[in-house]
Amino acid sequence: MANQKASRTGNVLFFSYYWPPSGGAGVQRCLKFVKHLPEFQVNPTVITVDEKKGAYPVLDHSLAADIPASVRVIRTNTSEPFEFYKKLTGKKEIPYGGFANQNNQSLVQKAFNFIRGNLFIPDARVGWNKYAVQAAKELLQKELFSAIVTTSPPHSTQLIGLHLKKQFPEVKWIADLRDPWTDIYYYKELNHTALAKQIDARYEKAVVEGADAILVTSADTKRLLVAKSARIDSTKIHVLPNGFDEEDFTYLSDPPKDTFCITYTGTISETYNIELFLKALAEVVARYPEIPFRLRFVGKISETVRQQVDNAGIASITELVAFVPHHESIKYLMSTTVLLMGIPDVINNFCILPGKLFEYLASNKPIICIGPLHSDADRIIDECGAGRVFHYAAYAQMVDYLDQMAHNWKINPNLDLPIVDYHRYSRRALTGKLAEIITG
Repeated sequence: MANQKASRTGNVLFFSYYWPPSGGAGVQRCLKFVKHLPEFQVNPTVITVDEKKGAYPVLDHSLAADIPASVRVIRTNTSEPFEFYKKLTGKKEIPYGGFANQNNQSLVQKAFNFIRGNLFIPDARVGWNKYAVQAAKELLQKELFSAIVTTSPPHSTQLIGLHLKKQFPEVKWIADLRDPWTDIYYYKELNHTALAKQIDARYEKAVVEGADAILVTSADTKRLLVAKSARIDSTKIHVLPNGFDEEDFTYLSDPPKDTFCITYTGTISETYNIELFLKALAEVVARYPEIPFRLRFVGKISETVRQQVDNAGIASITELVAFVPHHESIKYLMSTTVLLMGIPDVINNFCILPGKLFEYLASNKPIICIGPLHSDADRIIDECGAGRVFHYAAYAQMVDYLDQMAHNWKINPNLDLPIVDYHRYSRRALTGKLAEIITG
């Protein structure tokens, strides 16, 4: 038995629905883990969905360059309702996380959200599970693995681990929850019935109780999970935040000398509640007519936020850039004056720790974050001296801060922060901690 255990130590089976050519934030965590694990003598095999059949909101073919040649990737069939969704709504796009590309007020959209929330539990990608489970069984019956890792969202992926743990109890199961499950900020938009909520909560509890180890991205998410059941051992829940890949930062800092540029990267919707920030910016722009200001959104922006920009009177200085490959988004970080980040104004938002925060830190640009005070994000930004977090209603404080930055910019248009060693948040360092959990 000892020899058998030794022979499989270091082999790990990853389940991730999102995998290149899928783009966006959801793919980054698993991809970077898989990229760096071989450096720690851990050999990953990835089971994912067939790229021709998966439902990806965005594509980023450039991410394939991060997959080590030694990593085996197994792609499977799936069965999903998104073609029906496109016909029902008339949309060509797959829904983004947080519904940033949807009008949730329309009757058709509400109907689809209801169907999605009540007929597909935990989510609409649950149709992938049977194919992933079958592929995993074939591997686990003929090869030795020390652990399996299921990463979500989609949280239906965690049910794969739940199923396999029952059949292969000797294999360690690590459940990686990049986001909360029933506590996710847009959960109410799914219009669950009481029965659907009960079933979903039962799945969540079974996963949290049944996994050998759980990974979460923030301390507050851990607190939420511990409260789910008296049977949960808090010591098996590991806070392993997202991070930045040092190898992604190949561009030198190049803040514009002739423009005060504020950049936001990623998806943003009205739930982020940046309306007062936009008005504060408008006031400071009016105070400093001699400064060419620019507000730049790189990624998906909802129609409501676009309207808020118009209402604030700053449409003329606002630049909208559609989704770009990840390496290009890094270039935008390095070629700005200040970075803007938002955290949705919703219940349990203290645990929301955007993955972009760590890439923002690595850029050494000042961060303006609109979100809850005393949250996990606030703590990290404060301890790193990387900027300020403002409550959604803190209009006067936003104006004062922007005013001070504008004053400083007139003296020196390079507002970059001192170089700080953020090694503890590097993808390599965080993967080293995961390797210890896998092999421990």
